Amino acid sequence: MSASHGSGVPGAEVSTPDDSPSDRPLLRVEHVSKSFPVRSTKLFSREHEFVQAVSDVSLEVLPGETLGLVGETGCGKSTLARCIARLYDLTSGAVTFDGRDISTLSRRDLRPLRSEIQMIFQDPYGSLNPRRRVGSIIGDPFAIHGIDSRSERKTKVQELMELVGLNPEHYNRFPAEFSGGQRQRIGTARALALRPRMIVCDEPVSALDVSVQAQIINLLKDLQGEFGLTYIFISHDLSVVRHVSDRIAVMYLGRIVEVAPSSELFTNTRHPYTRALLSALPVADPDAADRRESIVLVGDIPSPTNPPSGCRFHTRCPKARPDCVVTNPELEPAFDDASEHLTACLHPLAQGEDMSQSKPQIEDTEIFTAPDLAQELAQEMNDEPRSH
Repeated sequence: MSASHGSGVPGAEVSTPDDSPSDRPLLRVEHVSKSFPVRSTKLFSREHEFVQAVSDVSLEVLPGETLGLVGETGCGKSTLARCIARLYDLTSGAVTFDGRDISTLSRRDLRPLRSEIQMIFQDPYGSLNPRRRVGSIIGDPFAIHGIDSRSERKTKVQELMELVGLNPEHYNRFPAEFSGGQRQRIGTARALALRPRMIVCDEPVSALDVSVQAQIINLLKDLQGEFGLTYIFISHDLSVVRHVSDRIAVMYLGRIVEVAPSSELFTNTRHPYTRALLSALPVADPDAADRRESIVLVGDIPSPTNPPSGCRFHTRCPKARPDCVVTNPELEPAFDDASEHLTACLHPLAQGEDMSQSKPQIEDTEIFTAPDLAQELAQEMNDEPRSH
């Protein structure tokens, strides 16, 4: 879905007729990297190691669409979100919003942009000040940007509360008097206060019960349709991302490994890591679960302070080959396909290819499928001496 927006944004560039907003990406992330220094483990050493949280990430988000961002815990999703919202300074790369490079803007220059990009945080408990009343929390954006008088702000805050499904009469309550789902609605109302064009949703439902998750997801979809919002929706739950996203980007150890339209990603997976993630999704039909390909990745994610050379997934990949150790694959269409399906893999999966029987062809890389594990456990049990 696409949405049109006015040009009365402070600092925004006016598009030319040849470059209409509907055709131009609202957000462009180009080769963004973010590293954090950590202390050396050596005693009295002044050397610093660096955690490479995000490494050379590039992606685009179109106006009015929802881009899902998924991956294992610690892969860099939240760090990338904070880089996009400029809560973190970039180590390298560029972030362009509505045709304007915002990568190096000062705090003062960023202030007008804050009304255009907002964020909904993961923890509805930690993202709200427990000492302040809800009305003040939601009204902060108006106060910070000097919009409207105090009485007018109260009216607008109560309208926002009603919009997200909260009782406007609870304006003077504290966050502790609300449930988890209600607190996330408060965070959503605060993000909507200045009518932003893009909202970064950093796992907005992961801390909520399943029934409350559905309510928040439906609320976000309704608000998107009403205000023409653009979402970056971050989650580790693939079933949730599939429901809300137009396109999905899969992240592993700080890099994007696959980007595709939502339906295409689930029906025609190209990257082995994505296939392993999908194989872990629960299936309601037991018969279908028995027939489904099952992939168990062995080992933990490598340390981001010392990532593997070449393809970062080669230490856990069942299709790993010698060239994966030395060559860093580019994010591009596989099999010379001109579609929007991009994969960063030297040996992408063909449609319908069974990966459960693949074996790596490099040393020190080991992966097991579910049948392999069952057979090995059975063998170990048979080999153990029995006590009488």
